[in-house]
Amino acid sequence: MAVSVSVIIPAYNREAYIEETINSVLYQTFQNFELIVVDDGSTDNTRNILESFDDERISILEHPGRANKGQSAAINLGLKHAKGEFIAILDSDDYWLPEKLEIQVAYLQQHNDIGLVYANGTAVDPNRNHLYPIYNEDHRECSDPGRVLKDCYFFVPTNSLVRSEVIRKVGEFDESLRAAQDHDMAIRIAETTKLAYINTPLFAYRRHPESISSTRAHIRWQNGFYILDKAIRRFNYPSNIIRSRKAVLHFRLYQCRKRNGQFLSAIGHLLTAGYLDPARSVRVLCRKELIT
Repeated sequence: MAVSVSVIIPAYNREAYIEETINSVLYQTFQNFELIVVDDGSTDNTRNILESFDDERISILEHPGRANKGQSAAINLGLKHAKGEFIAILDSDDYWLPEKLEIQVAYLQQHNDIGLVYANGTAVDPNRNHLYPIYNEDHRECSDPGRVLKDCYFFVPTNSLVRSEVIRKVGEFDESLRAAQDHDMAIRIAETTKLAYINTPLFAYRRHPESISSTRAHIRWQNGFYILDKAIRRFNYPSNIIRSRKAVLHFRLYQCRKRNGQFLSAIGHLLTAGYLDPARSVRVLCRKELIT
């Protein structure tokens, strides 16, 4: 039988979490998948843990010379070997609930006009303690590329299932990015196909100090300007969406600079955010709206 889902896990120095991540795939109620793990030059015990699994569905790939090339390059290597009708990418420190693939595969099989479906999930701490739901009960998907560009609200790794034909159409992950490459891909997908949302918790997003989102926050938001420039050249976004996204990026850089004690630079970013989108800035500062 042909493989229905290709699961790709890019892994770099994740000895504390990778076993649980892989087991969350192997214990899925939907079993027609291949699991491609790309060891992105790990220097800890990650590779030994990967090789301890004895399952014919698991393939371990690496770059020549076991180089570390970043998450985008690792995922792209996995995509080159993927045979599935659907693609699911899982970060090496997160994990899925058992029915994740079954529910999302069924949804895409029943909705031929949808190219990507994502689900609700739970943020957890390193010990799997619940922190908060990823989406509130009022979250809805309107399949608007402008909304995806502005607010970056769903994850291509971990909570999404996408048709492989969509990935072929939009192209590979941008390997020049070492942070925010997921948002870049999400935007390109939203420009190309319809999106759907399932309000069922199907994954756990692990918050910990070593995560890429924690260690490279300033790079992520700085890269956002490059991603935005690419999007503007590629798609006809309304000017108010572009201004609002720039405001979000400046506000995030304000937060990063403030945490780092760069107060003068922080104030500059905060003032720019307020100028670009004053109404939203007031809502955020008054804690009436959260920026993602």
